[in-house]
Amino acid sequence: MSLISAHDLRKSFGAHSVIDGVTLTITDGERLGLVGQNGSGKSTLARILGGLDEPDQGELMRRRGSRVATLLQVPEYDPDMTAFDTAAQGLRDFYEAKRQHDEVTAKLTASRGNTETLLALQGELGARIEQLGGWDQEHQVRSLLEHLAVPDPNAKVATLSGGEQRRVALAQQLLSRPDLLILDEPTNHLDTETSDWLEQYLSSQFKGALLLITHDRYFLDRLVTRTLEMSQGTLTSYEGGWQQYLEGKAEREALEARTEANRQNFLRKEIEWLRRQPKARGTKQKARIERANDAIDKNAPAVHGNVQLAMRAQRQGSDILEFADVQLTIGERVLVEKLDLLLSKKQRVGILGHNGAGKTTLLRAAIGELTPTRGKVKLGKTTQIAYFDQTRSELDEGRSIAENVSDGPKVSFAGQELSIYSYLARFLFRSEEIHKKVSMLSGGERARVALAKLLLRDCNLLLLDEPTNDLDVMTLASLEQMLLDFAGSVLVVTHDRYFLNRVATDILAFEGDGKVVHYVGNYDTYKSLRPANVPSATTNAQNAPPAPSDATTDDGNPTSLPTQPQSTGTAKRPPKLTYNEQRELEGMMERIDELETRVSELEAQLSDPEFYRGEAARAAEVQATLEQTRSDLETQMARWEELESKREAFESAR
Repeated sequence: MSLISAHDLRKSFGAHSVIDGVTLTITDGERLGLVGQNGSGKSTLARILGGLDEPDQGELMRRRGSRVATLLQVPEYDPDMTAFDTAAQGLRDFYEAKRQHDEVTAKLTASRGNTETLLALQGELGARIEQLGGWDQEHQVRSLLEHLAVPDPNAKVATLSGGEQRRVALAQQLLSRPDLLILDEPTNHLDTETSDWLEQYLSSQFKGALLLITHDRYFLDRLVTRTLEMSQGTLTSYEGGWQQYLEGKAEREALEARTEANRQNFLRKEIEWLRRQPKARGTKQKARIERANDAIDKNAPAVHGNVQLAMRAQRQGSDILEFADVQLTIGERVLVEKLDLLLSKKQRVGILGHNGAGKTTLLRAAIGELTPTRGKVKLGKTTQIAYFDQTRSELDEGRSIAENVSDGPKVSFAGQELSIYSYLARFLFRSEEIHKKVSMLSGGERARVALAKLLLRDCNLLLLDEPTNDLDVMTLASLEQMLLDFAGSVLVVTHDRYFLNRVATDILAFEGDGKVVHYVGNYDTYKSLRPANVPSATTNAQNAPPAPSDATTDDGNPTSLPTQPQSTGTAKRPPKLTYNEQRELEGMMERIDELETRVSELEAQLSDPEFYRGEAARAAEVQATLEQTRSDLETQMARWEELESKREAFESAR
């Protein structure tokens, strides 16, 4: 059944047409991915579909009573509210249903109104509350904030980092349980553990329709049933996730190429004929001329430019980068206890860990910004480093794109001398745009300027801190290919799992308690070999002390790394249940059965008209007992799932 139907939507900003004739239908439970280059209109379309903006032209119809929730890239919030209260705003429907339920219960208690009518309404409202997630919504709010690694639910939103604010906004939208959930770059500022959790939550627990605007190709492949591509203001639909989209797009462009080749061949023949003809022509000849002129005037299929990235590596020596018995601390917190690491030629190491684990600090130590408490960081004599800072701090906000990239009209790039116009065209900046100030650019445009500046440096060791943030999937693909072709070595901090699968030869994983383990292989290899008892991202975030005031990023706190790369074969087995946990698990199902029976008894009591005739004064007390029993039941179920998962993990590893 259709949730939203859009026909011939159009939207312009000044003379620039962003959406030009988009037609789209979204049905119940459908999972859609929306991809396209930065600036192609994806977020604008999301705002229109979510009811946050109006099209200039076209028709947009939503099913009566349907609810749409939208996560924006820059969420709006009340700075004086806490993270908990902000997230709980997603429970408006629950609070309204509970308010009505309390009113009906009060009327029943006071014997006001028709008892049977009130009981029927009370039952409907109770069912509505269950549909919205049950009675213990405070538990749901805290659970989501914990899973999304929000460190302090009681902190005011204004004191949180930008990434934490987005995670609070994401919790709010998930709690609202809409019929259509629109998520604009939901995995930005999420570490891999939290991205894994969100993917599983959307797959197994969220039952509504989804529209995902994301560069996370893992999400697209695992969640999406249809992929939409925005390009030149229009929308093209492909069945399936990322892989099927690529295959479908390749087939479509091959067909367009054949069509264009046939058109060019026709043009060549017609123009040759025209040039051979005398001035006086008959009717048939005039018709042929008109046909040729029409073909000449017809626009060829648009060429959709991609960022063109390349980087020449300087000659490397045998010594590149070494951490020798390194210890790193901030204040009293030991971040790296003992690190002995030797980087080899053409090694591409992906660095993983929860937000705040210390990944950025590791790179800062490598470039000499942070002095080890003990040990040494040694660079080879021929090692030349280029560092890509996730905050884009190397960009001068007051200068133009061209001025940030080069001091002159020409640049030397990959062995060629190019004009600044030609060079920046490789990064999809038009000639009229290159004098725009950096302060006016979007996040994706800033990332492209930072890359353009980075690739002009002579280096043989690349240090990249979250290079995938704000990049569209096409630019990501170009960056991946550049790193695969790069003859130097790479250390890259990223939460992009697809990117790591394509690029990484090794993984350094921050696994909590000052431990970072080396795995040989890409992200999927790491995930298959990772011990089941590795602390989750949320556990680490809850237990980590506050970030130091001089931290520069969401990930500004270092933590400890391993010694020389360890064999993945030494991974610890998942722990078995303790004696007390085993005893607790054995008696848990009996306790759950008792609570379920008690809930049924209390619900039946409150649904019995005779109860309100004889014991109406006890109705509020019984209702409170019912809500507490439901809460106890949910707590017991959560604990049973926790212990049972631990038991199964141990059994499967035996």
